[in-house]
Amino acid sequence: MRVVIALLPMLMLAACDTQAPPTPQPGADQVPKPAEPEPPGELDTKQSGKAAPTAVFTAPDGKPVTLAAFRGKPLLVNLWATWCGPCVKEMPSLDRLAKRSGEQLQVLTVNQTDDAATVAKWWGERQLTNLAAYRDEEGKLGFAFETGVLPTTVLYDAQGKEVWRIVGGMDWDGAKANELLAGVLSDG
Repeated sequence: MRVVIALLPMLMLAACDTQAPPTPQPGADQVPKPAEPEPPGELDTKQSGKAAPTAVFTAPDGKPVTLAAFRGKPLLVNLWATWCGPCVKEMPSLDRLAKRSGEQLQVLTVNQTDDAATVAKWWGERQLTNLAAYRDEEGKLGFAFETGVLPTTVLYDAQGKEVWRIVGGMDWDGAKANELLAGVLSDG
């Protein structure tokens, strides 16, 4: 009996937690405005001319690789993670960019922090046919880029010198991306 008496105040409080349905606001039957497009990530040119970092990361075949292996053509390096919402959101547009850029631009996506099994599972669930899943479980490239933000995307020229970087997400199909890549892509 004491247990019932002790629980009675809690049951009463729990019953008070229910709310009446909200009163409709004037104009609530109107169609909501479409969401504003997300602003693109922040353009940063302070590192322009700086050599690509020498950090070692893992190629899709499991072998170690550095950014020096990609010299000779412009290179767009995207740092991302499976748990990063903006990273996941921009990945399909990066895949389309890799396709439309053909031989003019190399697009490299380097996962930060996730283990091989997590990346393989995530990659297998997507249809990213123009990109490859590079990994950097220790985040060495992220530390070298010194942004502390995912996604971060850096454009290097053919000699391995930084041109610019985008800190944050980007629609790589959008006008801003096309403007930034106009000097690299002949159709841009």
